[in-house]
Amino acid sequence: MWEYSEKVQEHFFSPRNAGAVKEANATGEVGSLSCGDALRLTLKVDPATETILDAGFQTFGCGSAIASSSALTEIIKGLTLDQALKVSNQDIADYLDGLPPEKMHCSVMGREALQAAVANYRGEVWTDDHEEGAMVCKCFAVDAKLIENTIRANGLNTVEEVVNYTKAGGGCSACHEGVEEILTRVLSEAGKSFAPTAGTTPLPVQAGRPRLTTVERIRRIEAVLDSVRPTLQRDHGDVELVDVDGRQVYVKMRGACAGCQMAAVTLEGIQEQMIEALGEFVRVIPAEARPHTQEPDRACA
Repeated sequence: MWEYSEKVQEHFFSPRNAGAVKEANATGEVGSLSCGDALRLTLKVDPATETILDAGFQTFGCGSAIASSSALTEIIKGLTLDQALKVSNQDIADYLDGLPPEKMHCSVMGREALQAAVANYRGEVWTDDHEEGAMVCKCFAVDAKLIENTIRANGLNTVEEVVNYTKAGGGCSACHEGVEEILTRVLSEAGKSFAPTAGTTPLPVQAGRPRLTTVERIRRIEAVLDSVRPTLQRDHGDVELVDVDGRQVYVKMRGACAGCQMAAVTLEGIQEQMIEALGEFVRVIPAEARPHTQEPDRACA
């Protein structure tokens, strides 16, 4: 498990500025439920001075995503829009006394949400400078431009660092070659060379563990859900397996868990247990985020 600073824990358990801002005149949205993280940032900006009077966030993600969003709103309140745009993802991490390397992508998401909100206020179309069609990581919908910008902004040197900051390559690892090509090009511009052995590359399947059959995978997935179900039911909630599509496991939160602000944290915990049980990377995704979601016909079950 990752180690979190006291300040990260503080902003997770008692997040500041959670929820939408009343009379907001700027909104920035980044991420998606299907990719595992989503953030909506709302701002109330003084038209006369372009000062941020209030900021609020709504996020679906892990504890680090919640803490990073909370920290971002605290940092930018009272700043002008131009001052706020100078806030980097590293500033967010530093405000929290650091984030685990594997969770730095949460601070990157906060920075992009801020850029989107400022563009929205100014009547601009925010395209996050990503080049359409240059998708590198299909698992998490990360394109080449985001990887390039993040490498430059944070001085990244290894594939592992790119995974931690962008999530690109954290799934099936099929895009690692593409990430290495970008690293090689960007580092060469700075007079550096990319050494493939400088960082470790996460594997999609844990070495030494036999590949499971489809039936075995589903049984282990159901076993994980059965193990967490009693805890959820004590709080009048539940979780139900809806579908398994390759490395994507779709579940439905029931009862008190449906719409709970802690649902994303619950799903992250379930995902970690499934990865351990299966010996491979999987993503646990809310059923409502599944493309063309349709509830199974119980009469035919």
